[in-house]
Amino acid sequence: MTREEQRTEVISACRSQQQHIADVARQEMDSAQQQSNDYGANVDRYDSYRTKMMRARDMYAQQLSNANAGLRVLDELLTMAPHTVTDHGAIVVTNRGRYFMAIGMGKFAVRGETYYAISAQTPVYAALRGHKVGDEVFIGGSMQTITDIF
Repeated sequence: MTREEQRTEVISACRSQQQHIADVARQEMDSAQQQSNDYGANVDRYDSYRTKMMRARDMYAQQLSNANAGLRVLDELLTMAPHTVTDHGAIVVTNRGRYFMAIGMGKFAVRGETYYAISAQTPVYAALRGHKVGDEVFIGGSMQTITDIF
């Protein structure tokens, strides 16, 4: 498998997981709205159940918005060429882990290999940014050597 195919596969797996997050958020948002609608007319101005459902709907709407923003970022990354220096969109392989420098999504697997999708706000991202193959970086209390970037 070429580096480009491997990169596309990692981004696609990450996108699939992000799409699942968006779908769940949409379902929960719709469910909260439906529960509020089914409840009927407001009992009084301080109707706590309806308020609770509207807050839940708003929370899931925010999660859906964040998930959709992540999907847009991943779609843009699919069109980018492989990297030679660690930066946004790079997949970085070290002697101790595999990192996808894009959006904060956490752990996911591709062909039995574990990857960590990290956002620019994380210390790991900051430690990795701007390095090349062979560089050593200090991550999580240990020194790691970058073995591949694509």
